[in-house]
Amino acid sequence: MKLALVHDHLIQEGGAERVLQVLQDLYPDAPTYTLLYDQEKLGSLFKGKDIRTSFLQNWPGALKHYQWFLPVMPTATESYNLADYDVVLSSSSAMAKGVVTRSNTLHFCYCHTPTRYLWSDTHRYIDELKYNRVVKKIIPLMLTQLRLWDQQAAQRVDYFIANSKNVAARIEKYYRRSSVVIHPPVDTKQFQISEAVGKYFLTGGRLVTYKKFDLTIQAFNRLGIPLKIFGIGPEESKLRAMAKSNIEFVGKVDSKQLAKLYSEAIAFIHPQIEDFGITIVESMASGRPVIAYSAGGACETVVEKKTGKFFDEQTWEALADTIVRFKPEEYDPKVIRAYAEQFGTERFKKEINDLIQAELEKMNSSQIRCGF
Repeated sequence: MKLALVHDHLIQEGGAERVLQVLQDLYPDAPTYTLLYDQEKLGSLFKGKDIRTSFLQNWPGALKHYQWFLPVMPTATESYNLADYDVVLSSSSAMAKGVVTRSNTLHFCYCHTPTRYLWSDTHRYIDELKYNRVVKKIIPLMLTQLRLWDQQAAQRVDYFIANSKNVAARIEKYYRRSSVVIHPPVDTKQFQISEAVGKYFLTGGRLVTYKKFDLTIQAFNRLGIPLKIFGIGPEESKLRAMAKSNIEFVGKVDSKQLAKLYSEAIAFIHPQIEDFGITIVESMASGRPVIAYSAGGACETVVEKKTGKFFDEQTWEALADTIVRFKPEEYDPKVIRAYAEQFGTERFKKEINDLIQAELEKMNSSQIRCGF
């Protein structure tokens, strides 16, 4: 079996890139096709991997201002020559699912979400763009054309794999396609239970608007309780400006620092709607409970009164109220960690490979052979 991996773009580090790393480990001989690769920004993350970029890689300004090149991205995605491969496995939240393959190539798409800025979050995406009013009036015209391409591109996929039931429902809604659910991999072995728990709560990830860090900061500003925030992103300056002295930004951390932060936190705060929510599982793998907004992927990972506690209104007042009533002594770190282990990396690899092998065997057995 000759297999190729396809990923949207490699210009930031996030959950999708962690999934890609595991897929590269599962299929070490497979090249990875991607629109753009910012090696300087990603450092050693994909060092030594066979990364094959599109023609956009050589265009002036494409790495720094990749959003400007959205209208060209469908053509760039379709430019990959995948004629040599029996199986294509795309990791997609945007363009990667739109590759063109041979008629007898099986295309599996591990879908992190249908393209947010085209479907579920399109109006918020336009509102939050830092452009003038005239530009914001023009952008919807471009998004309409991209939306048509995106729907068409989804029909090229032979098998959709959703990272959660939440995403599976959106794939059905926007693409009219069924999917199987395979939760993303979490390196649970990287985390451990700490004998000593600190006096702070924890939150973190990419500092972007939809993750609602502002809501968490508002709650902790009022409560005056210590909060640590890990991660970097475009909202960092704004968030730092609104935070009081009880809130500490620890920035980008390595794996050891991250494991220590999780394991010594009272609880992890998750106020946003995520497709899955890898940070939730990382906290649980460290034996620490999660306080989460009761929507999205959190509903598939957090078990009320066993691994965490929900709050039902996405407001700082509801979060603050839940934190005040939260009793960490009611949670058993060993029970929490044992539950998190079901989301481990080896489980993910087995489920992905088993699915591909089974569908490949079906296709091979159904092919018409000359002389029979």
